[in-house]
Amino acid sequence: LVSSAENSTLDWKAQYGYIEDIGDGRGWTAGIIGFCSGTGDMLKVVERYTARRPGNALEAFLPALRAVDGSDSHEGLEDAFTTAWSQAAADPAFRSAQDAERDDSYFDPAVERAEADGLSALGQFIYYDAYVMHGYADAVGTVGFRTIRAQAVAEAGPPSEGGDEEAYLDAFLDARVAAMRTETSHGDTSRVETAQRVFVREGRLQLETPLVWKVYGESYRIDGS
Repeated sequence: LVSSAENSTLDWKAQYGYIEDIGDGRGWTAGIIGFCSGTGDMLKVVERYTARRPGNALEAFLPALRAVDGSDSHEGLEDAFTTAWSQAAADPAFRSAQDAERDDSYFDPAVERAEADGLSALGQFIYYDAYVMHGYADAVGTVGFRTIRAQAVAEAGPPSEGGDEEAYLDAFLDARVAAMRTETSHGDTSRVETAQRVFVREGRLQLETPLVWKVYGESYRIDGS
């Protein structure tokens, strides 16, 4: 589901070698959930990979990744870097490094927070997708998951506080859409309005299949597990 929005495909396992600058002010975007050179998580992936595979081709770019953190600069991260990233995708250790960073920084915290809020599988997915795009905390010019959730809680209590789950998820998605519209690069809100919002309105709280949705005008369907 997340890959349909991040990579325009359901085949997320084919995205370890993906890398491009999507013009969102975060530098290079790469890998299975869009790790960015400007936000520090790409650096963490390469550090994890180097711990597992010392001497790998990406290790030489660690100083450049540290230097560009917090910016959209490609300095020291030109063609040789993107080639090395793409080629590293063939190494199981590199794929494991991406998996570990995804889980530690995004998936596990999102699911833990969703479970604490009493949310279903749909709510866990909605939180995870928000973590992937926005990160946990606010940054310069961006709104993070923490603020989005606080705005939702102010409008409709989560199930853990006796609230109705569908009403709460709608409030969360309203807050998220507002956050997305503050960034030019995230002005297309279809990953919410023609995907997640559809599942909420259909009452698919356990992500019951078939799931049919659209992102950026492309149609997707999942018929079973």
